[in-house]
Amino acid sequence: MSVQNLLEQLRSLASESVAAILRKHGAQEPVWGVKVEDMKKLLKPHKNDVALACALFDSGVYDAQYLAGLMADGRLMSEAQLQHWVESANAHAIREYSVAWVTAESPFAMSMALRWIDDEDAAVAATGWAVLTQFISVTPDEKLDLVLLESLLTRVKSGVHQQQNRVRSAMNHYVIALGCFVLPLHAAALAAGEAIGKVAVDVGDTACKIPFAPEYIKKVVQRGSVGKKRKSVKC
Repeated sequence: MSVQNLLEQLRSLASESVAAILRKHGAQEPVWGVKVEDMKKLLKPHKNDVALACALFDSGVYDAQYLAGLMADGRLMSEAQLQHWVESANAHAIREYSVAWVTAESPFAMSMALRWIDDEDAAVAATGWAVLTQFISVTPDEKLDLVLLESLLTRVKSGVHQQQNRVRSAMNHYVIALGCFVLPLHAAALAAGEAIGKVAVDVGDTACKIPFAPEYIKKVVQRGSVGKKRKSVKC
């Protein structure tokens, strides 16, 4: 199927009420307003088709870029493709979900995340922290560099409140992910979350709430799910 045909199918699923919500959450035009569950109806015949996913992403349409993140197999993507995606994403949600997903799947996950978190562009820096969060949520603890991850936790603890808005949010989620998914660093993440306190993030005209890391981690403890990895970064 051509990318144009797929875009036409995607647009046929559009809802202006959904588009309005997405705009409130930062989506830029063009945005059509396709529900994720409706996107997934188009996904199956094209799953892991990187070429088609990249063509979708290059359309610049918010919904198409989200679908591209679901479609592409990050293990098959190049560093250049991933860099292009982070630079041309429609909105922070695309960077911190679609781009972070495929980068976390890729062989370049840690190297690109570490480079991105030091980027002067806060949007790219936030994506780097999102990649780290996704990567540790699916990677076995024995394959993680625990010393490096703990040093990044220390970096968050000492500087999160001085960062720009989306970076603060992404750092907070990194603390939560360490506390929930990485058993050897659970206690350190919980302690860091307590020391950091609540992280203030401007969520605009939305009902989004920024979780207080220790409260979130403790709920996972109560469920008996600490250290349990996710099957996939994508949702």
